[in-house]
Amino acid sequence: MSLPLFRRPTLNDVDRCFEIEITAYEGDEAATREKIATRIADYPQGFLLLEVDGQAVGFINSGCAWEVVMSDEAFKELVGHDAAAPNVVIMSVVVDPQWQGKGYAAQLMHTFIDEQRALGKQSIHLMCKTQHIELYRKFGFAYIKPSESDHGGMAWHEMIKTL
Repeated sequence: MSLPLFRRPTLNDVDRCFEIEITAYEGDEAATREKIATRIADYPQGFLLLEVDGQAVGFINSGCAWEVVMSDEAFKELVGHDAAAPNVVIMSVVVDPQWQGKGYAAQLMHTFIDEQRALGKQSIHLMCKTQHIELYRKFGFAYIKPSESDHGGMAWHEMIKTL
């Protein structure tokens, strides 16, 4: 197996990213193909793709905001996104289930955090399900509160990492 490659996606990656998203996330939790395409087209700098042996196996995508409102559904389409804003909002952290358990999510997260720090960002925000709270704590995220979002009909928790 070759070393993982981190890169910015292009619009040619939309279908594979959508496939990963719908395979790894439950039901309505997954972003639509259109949202993924928008995130790649409008803010590729906030979209980190992980490739192994020439195949995309996972990614993190995000937007930036001056004021973070985690329950804002429109932000998932980058409505209100401003690349110059200091606060990063992660929308997806996902690895194809066939590639899970190999440490790729951790490599993605460490690389993403390092990139955001290098860009001078001040914080990274995300929402996660209860079973992932401890995982994100290992990356230095602090628990904020249960989220008002009912995205996908599920309970979410807001977390933050100060850079």
